[in-house]
Amino acid sequence: MKLAGESMSKVDTAWLRMDSASNLMMILGVWTLRPAVRYEALCRRMEERLLPYPRFRQRVVEEGGATRWVDHEVDIREHVLREKLPRHKDGPQAALQKRIGELAMTPLDRGRPLWQMHLVESHDGGSALIIRIHHCIADGIALISVTMSLVDGGAPPPARARKPAPADAEAWLADHLVKPLAAVAIKALASAGDGAARSLALLLDPQKGLHGSMDLAHTAYQLVSDAAALLLMPDDSPTRLKGKPGKAKRVAWCPPLPLDEVRAIGKALNCSINDVLLSCVAGAIGQYLRAQGDEVEGVEIRAMIPVNLRPLESAHQLGNQFGLVPLVLPVGVANPIERVYEVRRRMNALKGSTQPLLAFAVLALAGLLVKPAQDAIMDTFRSKTTAVMTNVPGPREKLKVLGSTLEQVMFWVPQSGDIGLGVSILSYGGSVQFGVMGDTVLCPSPQAIIDQFEPEFAKLSLVTLMLPWGD
Repeated sequence: MKLAGESMSKVDTAWLRMDSASNLMMILGVWTLRPAVRYEALCRRMEERLLPYPRFRQRVVEEGGATRWVDHEVDIREHVLREKLPRHKDGPQAALQKRIGELAMTPLDRGRPLWQMHLVESHDGGSALIIRIHHCIADGIALISVTMSLVDGGAPPPARARKPAPADAEAWLADHLVKPLAAVAIKALASAGDGAARSLALLLDPQKGLHGSMDLAHTAYQLVSDAAALLLMPDDSPTRLKGKPGKAKRVAWCPPLPLDEVRAIGKALNCSINDVLLSCVAGAIGQYLRAQGDEVEGVEIRAMIPVNLRPLESAHQLGNQFGLVPLVLPVGVANPIERVYEVRRRMNALKGSTQPLLAFAVLALAGLLVKPAQDAIMDTFRSKTTAVMTNVPGPREKLKVLGSTLEQVMFWVPQSGDIGLGVSILSYGGSVQFGVMGDTVLCPSPQAIIDQFEPEFAKLSLVTLMLPWGD
C-alpha cells in the first residue's frame, strides 16, 4: 500500500530526529515592530504569504521507518498565537527574553505543521513577534527567503510543480548527493576558492580527468585531509560552557552597533567584517570566563558554523542544504589586534575546504540510518564542540510589516546533543547585533556574555585608532 504524502529528504529527517530533552531543533527568532501590529491583520498576512509554501501546511508522519510530509488543514489561529507578557523588574526586553527562553524548550505539536508564531501585541511602544520553526522544514538561508515574503512589498512563492519523490535510498543518494556536488556545492565552493570547485567538477567529469591530473591529485588530498580533520578533531578546551546541559534556556542580545564602524575597523586592519565580529565574540566569551574566575590563557573553544550550499535563487524551495565548518575561537588571546589577526588566519585556512560538503554528506547518510546509529555519528562532532554560531547579513534598509517598521531582528539556530551555547550575529538596517542562547546549567547568564561584546568592540576600535598607520 502506497503511503500518502511526499517523502522527507534524509538530511531533513536527520534534523527531525535530533530533538532531545536538552535541545529542540527549532530555529527561533524575534522581531520588534513599531507601531504595534494587530493580531487579525497578522493572521491574514500569514495565510496569504506563508501558507502558499507547502511545508507550512504539511505535518510530519513517521510510519514503518519512512518519514513523509502530509497535507494538513491549517487553522491559522493554532499557529499564530496571542501573548501577554507579565511585568519584569528589569523592563520589557527582559520579559521578552524570559518568554523566548521558555518557548525555546516548548516542543511544537507533531500533529500539526511544525511552526508557530507568538504575537506580543503590546511591547515597549510597539509589538514583538516570536517565531518558531522546526529545522526539518528549512535551514536559515531558506527561511530568510520566507521572511522576505512576509514583509510589505514581498510576494508569495511562485507556483511550482511538486517533484516526484525518489523511489529508494539509492535513487535518493543520486538525487541528493551527486547532483548537489555537481551543481549546488560547486557554485558555493567557487565563492570561497575556485581551485576546489574546479577540482570537484573534474572529479565528476572523467572526460576532463586526463587533462587535470594535478587538480585531481590536489582534490583527493583535500578530501582526505579534510575528512581526517573532521574525524580526528581534538577536543576543544574544557570550560564551564561545556558539559551536560539541563532542560532550560535563557537568551540575551545587545543593542545594535553601527555597521559602518565595524566596516571601518576591518578596512583599517585589512580584515573582513566577519573577522572583526568573530574576534569580538571570542573576546566577549574570554572576558566572561575571566569574570567567573577561570584561567583562560591558551583556552580555545570550537564553534560549528553553517555554510550555505545552495544557489540563493533556489532558497524558496526550503529544505536543508548547508554544511558545517569548525572554527576554533581564540578566547584566551587578550590582545584585540592579535586576536583579530588570528581569527583572520583561521578563517582564511577554511577557504576552499571541502569540509562543508563532507558535513552535508554525513548528515545525509545519518538520515538513512536508524536513530541510535545517527546519534553515534553526530556525537563524534558534538562532543568536540562548545557552540553553534551563525553570522547572517540581512537587508541594509529597515523593512516594514503591516505598515509598521521592523526595528530589530534576532534569531538563533538550534544546538544539538550536549552543546549548550548558541551564538548569533545578524546585520540589519545598517546595524549589527550579537545574541546568545545559553543552557541554564552551562551558561546561566548569557547576558553576562552579551555585556562584554560592546566593550570588546570599543577596545578593538580604540587600539585600531592608536596604531601607527604611517603617512
